Amino acid sequence: MSFDSPFHVTVDFNTSHMIFPTIIAVILGILFISILITRGSTILATVTSGTWWPAGIDHRRFFGTIALTVIYFLAMPEVGDLFPNTGLGFYLCSIPFLFALSTLYLHEHSRRTLLIAGANALIAPSVVWYILSELFNISLP
Repeated sequence: MSFDSPFHVTVDFNTSHMIFPTIIAVILGILFISILITRGSTILATVTSGTWWPAGIDHRRFFGTIALTVIYFLAMPEVGDLFPNTGLGFYLCSIPFLFALSTLYLHEHSRRTLLIAGANALIAPSVVWYILSELFNISLP
């Protein structure tokens, strides 16, 4: 991007898709540094004590979250290639991802909670996809 004047902005479309990942990386870096500053001694004590794995961890949810996230990020560009420049890769992968993640963390699998998880999985990506792709004209994978 170039800001020659306050009312004239030129966008280099070869690199414009890297704006948001850069912003997110900076935010995550700031959060990581703040965690190290506020909890660094606790982290160091845990690492040096020899107990690398937390006691009482919910293995199903921990590894399920990691697996779902990896599948989500691997599937998104593949689905996006089927519908190029539409953002449907993000949209069509986010719905099952959110539903699976929501059901993974449910304590009670009743009809009501599954309907709420399903509604959330449909509404949240729809709103995000509409706002980013239609209102702000940001291309999604």
